[in-house]
Amino acid sequence: MRRIEILAFDNAQLLDITGPLQVFTSANEAARELDQPKPYEAIVVAENPQTQTSSGLALMTASLSDIDNPLDTLIIAGGWGVNKACDNLGLIEWVRRRAANTRRIASVCSGAFLLAEAGLLDGRRAATHWNRCEEFAKRFPQVKLEPDPIFVQDGQIWSSAGVTAGIDLSLALVEADLGRSLALSVARELVVFLKRPGGQAQFSAALRLQKGSERFDRLHGWIMDNLRADLSLPTLAEQANMSARSFSRHYLKATGRTPARAVEEIRIEAARRLLEEGLSVHQARMRCGFSSEETMRRNFMRKFGTTPQAFRDHFA
Repeated sequence: MRRIEILAFDNAQLLDITGPLQVFTSANEAARELDQPKPYEAIVVAENPQTQTSSGLALMTASLSDIDNPLDTLIIAGGWGVNKACDNLGLIEWVRRRAANTRRIASVCSGAFLLAEAGLLDGRRAATHWNRCEEFAKRFPQVKLEPDPIFVQDGQIWSSAGVTAGIDLSLALVEADLGRSLALSVARELVVFLKRPGGQAQFSAALRLQKGSERFDRLHGWIMDNLRADLSLPTLAEQANMSARSFSRHYLKATGRTPARAVEEIRIEAARRLLEEGLSVHQARMRCGFSSEETMRRNFMRKFGTTPQAFRDHFA
């Protein structure tokens, strides 16, 4: 049986704790239905026997475990309480020493701050909530922060983006431990995707393109409805009622991307969704307006590090 400890602290995000906990509990139930041994013993640990989450719900928690006892997985929750937790030298030392006797370590959301404070992410790739990426990068320049992915694995250390991404990460851990079939049973029970690709962006291309400005929202909606159309610069400028030169300049300022790059991102996201739904590579390519399958393949390799066909085979 794999022992999993989820570290909580005052003002931790409730779903960062209960999301992973439910995934492992559901994995136990799925194993029981298959007449298999119970695979996990998952508990929530904290410094105090009662821990107040940021939602106001108090949790009864187990004590911090003996650092000398072997542990399969240590998961660090996130939430705004992590700021105070990072100032708790005793807790930081416990995380550092507990990790030394643990097979696998993971963080959910801003729990990555606690791992980084303990020095466990130095020189490693990591993810955290998009809203705290800038702060994290300035505070921990020695960590190779990746702002887009839902979760990242670097050796035995996993880290995830915000809140529900902890469920994606936990499903990936179950799949790594017990195989895809059982992880799929858990996902179906929880009515979630089996596993969104770790490299998938934390939010949609259209949302990323807003960048706090609503100026081109209508244009983005039009692009998504007309992916098979001519989406060249002159066409987009005409749709925005601007000259091509003025549109290109103002669009880059508003979104941080050129119009061509934005169209590429929206197309590749649409193709990803279609492939996950089971459409063929050819069908996805045609619906999304890629000029050729080779163009689509290059875009997928750049975005996801895999081909469209391999992506479809794994995630459809």
